Formats: sequence, C-alpha cells, structure tokens
Amino acid sequence: RADVKMENKQLRMWDLKLSDAGIYTCKSSSHEVRISLHIFKLTVSLDGHFLQNEVPELILMQNSSSPLPNLKITLFNSNNNKVIPELQSKTHQKYIVNLKKLEATDSGTWLCQVRSDSPLINQNISFVIKVLGFQNPDLERKYATVDSTVILSWHLNSQKIKWKEGFTGQLNWKQQEGANAHELLDFKVTAQGELHETKKSSNFLFEIPERNAEIIIEVKLPKVYFNHSGQYQCQLEYQGRHVQSKIELVVMKVSANPDGPLSRGANMTLTCQVSGPLPPNAYLRWERVNGTTMDVKNSRQREIKLEVNISAAGLWSCHLIEDNDRKISLHYHVEEAPVWISYVIIGASVAGSLLVFALGCLCIISGISWQRRMQRRKRMAQARQYLLENKTCQCQQ
Repeated sequence: RADVKMENKQLRMWDLKLSDAGIYTCKSSSHEVRISLHIFKLTVSLDGHFLQNEVPELILMQNSSSPLPNLKITLFNSNNNKVIPELQSKTHQKYIVNLKKLEATDSGTWLCQVRSDSPLINQNISFVIKVLGFQNPDLERKYATVDSTVILSWHLNSQKIKWKEGFTGQLNWKQQEGANAHELLDFKVTAQGELHETKKSSNFLFEIPERNAEIIIEVKLPKVYFNHSGQYQCQLEYQGRHVQSKIELVVMKVSANPDGPLSRGANMTLTCQVSGPLPPNAYLRWERVNGTTMDVKNSRQREIKLEVNISAAGLWSCHLIEDNDRKISLHYHVEEAPVWISYVIIGASVAGSLLVFALGCLCIISGISWQRRMQRRKRMAQARQYLLENKTCQCQQ
C-alpha cells in the first residue's frame, strides 16, 4: 500500500488505516526529516442508506503518535446548512454523535469539519447520505366532494437519489383510527428502478393510473362516496425497517329536507356535512349565490355538520374553508315551485279545511238527530208505561 518516488523523495500511501498513523523518518546522508501522520476515520451507520425519520450515527476515530488532541467537530448538511449533532460519547480517540431525524430532502453529500488548535488541524471529511422516503408532507389532508374524482399520490425520491437496492411496500386504507385496515395494493421497486404494482382489493372501487417517469404510488377513485373517507397509508419496507406516509381523505355531501321544490311561504333545511374532523383553522359555510349577508351562515370550530333553514329559492353553496382558502365547494339548487302549484296547494288546503268543517257539521247534525230520536223513544216508552198503569187502576175499581 505504498511506494517511493526517488526522484523527488516522495512516499505515496493509499488505502490508509488507523494503524498507519505515526512518525515517518526520511534519512539522506546527514539529513533527517521527521513527519507525523495523523489519521481520521469517519464511519456512518447503515452504510449511509436511511429511511425517512431515521437517526444516523456518526463515529469519528483518530490516531497519531503524539498525544491525541481534543477535536472540535462541525457538520454541514447537503444544503450547506450547519447541523448541531447530539454528542453520545467522547474519548480522545473516538467521538460518537447522532444527527436529527432525517427528511427526504437531506439526501446528498455532507461535510464534517475537524478542527484542533494544538496540534493545528483543519480537515474536511465528506460523506454521502441517502434518504429513501416520501416527498409528501408528514400528514397530508385532501378534500373531495361526493361523486367527484380524486387521485391520491405518494411521491418517492428513489430516482432522485439513485437508490440501487430494491424495496417493497403496500398501501392500506381504513375509515378511522383503530378500525381494521384494508390492503389496496402491493408494490416493489427493482434495483433498476422499475415499479411493479399488484391490486389486492376487489371490493373497493379504485384504479391505478398509468405511471410517468417518476416513481409515484397513485390510487384513483373515479367516483367518490361518502364512506370512501378515512386514512390512506403508504408504507415502505427496506431491510426490515419501515417508513410510512398518510393521506387523510375528507368527503363532503349536501342534502335538503324536504328535497322537492320550495313553495312560496314554505321553509327548507339544507344540510352540509363532512366525513371527518376538521383542523382548528377550518370551518363550513353556507351562502346563497348573489344573496345578501343574511344568507350566510358559518359553522363553529370543529363542527362537521352545518344546517341552515331557508325560505328563498336559488343556488346555495357550501364551502369548506381552511386558512381563509376555499378548499372545496358543493352546490345545491333550490327550485321555486310554480305559482299554479302554490294555488293548488292553497286550494287543496282550503278544500281540506272545508271538508273537515263539513264533516264536523255532519257529525254534529247526526249527533243532534240521534239525540232527538233517543229522547222521542224515551217519551213514547214513558207514555206506554203511563197507559198501562191507568188500565190497571180501572180494572181494580
């Protein structure tokens, strides 16, 4: 692992080891030159291949013939931002530090600066970190309306970091926390970066869109139902380790009671409902298009159902607003009943009232007639009784 160039008196060494540290002497006639060789070794855990949210461990070791100096270590990430590590243990020969939890954007070449005042040391050691994970937020929330089409996507950064080793994963869905999970699809990525997907569920209506150049796990719901809401979790597995990313799908629906045309002078209740809890900065709003401020009603914080009683026909809209931004809107057209229907309804009401009045009068008349007949029968019975009593008296005389 060494050779000597005699013309310029150079000793060239390669594949250095910690044991190569020491004092090297060059003698020529009466001249003697002594050089102290100080060697550093930086080791990155898991060979520099990490999943998202994992914590790398760095081990820096040094060796020299002289007393080992006290080192100052400074780290810079792939974006050339200074990183403050957590020191786990320290001796003069071995330094062990932990980094923060990694994100997908941390992939790249890092720099470890090693400094010492005595002896004077100023050494930069570069190392590569590859982080396999999702470019999605940690917990993404997506909104959809009933009967709409929605695509849920998870972007992987495997091609960006040129990840050669294959990994596998799966996509699960459950309606709420603690419920049973349903596996929708399995996938795997070969060492050549090719994605292979297998549909697992036959009861859940979804499609797998065609892939583009990037590695994207996608699920397409061509027609969203209210019970399609819930947590969709995509999970990666590599060498027995896991990382996952969730998308929370919140679905909105609207309804009316009664659901027919709105007659003049009548009322109707419009209901807007979402399938899951809303964040504190989100709320529901009912409003009539081209209406007034009197036609606007907002939900309270964390309220997932909003009702509004209306007496005016027209186009009513329910909005889901988050951070003053309309995420989704669903419209309900309230039709006004034709005038003749109103007249028919009024006529039917009047006719019904008259019919009830007539029936009441008939019942009263019938009752009076029945009472008179009963009284007449009673008087006739009394008369017959009187006559019988009179005949009996005449016979006795």
